[in-house]
Amino acid sequence: MTTRPPKNRHDLGLFDIDWRAVGCENTAVASNPAGAHRPSPNESDHEMQIDEHRVHQAFRLSVILKGLHALIEIAGGLVFYLVPASTVLLWVERLTLNELTEDPRDVVATHLLQAAHQLTDATDSFYAFYLISHGLIKVVLVAGLLREKLIAYPLSLIAMSGLIAYQLYRYSYTHSAGLILLTLFDIVVIVLVWHEWRLQRKRHPAD
Repeated sequence: MTTRPPKNRHDLGLFDIDWRAVGCENTAVASNPAGAHRPSPNESDHEMQIDEHRVHQAFRLSVILKGLHALIEIAGGLVFYLVPASTVLLWVERLTLNELTEDPRDVVATHLLQAAHQLTDATDSFYAFYLISHGLIKVVLVAGLLREKLIAYPLSLIAMSGLIAYQLYRYSYTHSAGLILLTLFDIVVIVLVWHEWRLQRKRHPAD
């Protein structure tokens, strides 16, 4: 009885070496010489979910800050509506007295006092209407965004784009650095709202 030697296999006593398996291992090592870890599809999806979660948290934080800014606007509008211009001027004079005594060219105190001197009953009514109306609109939009109402996203983009245009228009007259900072913040919020709106439309395509 004759026996054929096993194909591609060498019997070395206790050791039975499969050279095809060894060749596969060498090929795998050659393709990844440093032994670097390759992320699996599940790991990549997990990292993307973490990134999306961080963007979502940044979105919620920016919206909450816009809501707080809206409440400040409403409070300021109520002050203009309830307090006469002469009383506001008196408060500003008392508030800036120490600063202007130490430095008569103090930028903030000087501009604040000039703005107070320009107040009249008519301008008080305008500022009260402007601040209260804009604050209420922002509060409604912020509530819709936090509750993830789809209609709130495009309305917020339209409203904030209009505010940015108005702020830039006002900057052409006042050259206020505060308006630039507020505009930059609004641009960041618009980007986050747009990103969140895209995600919500993918999650709720039928809404």
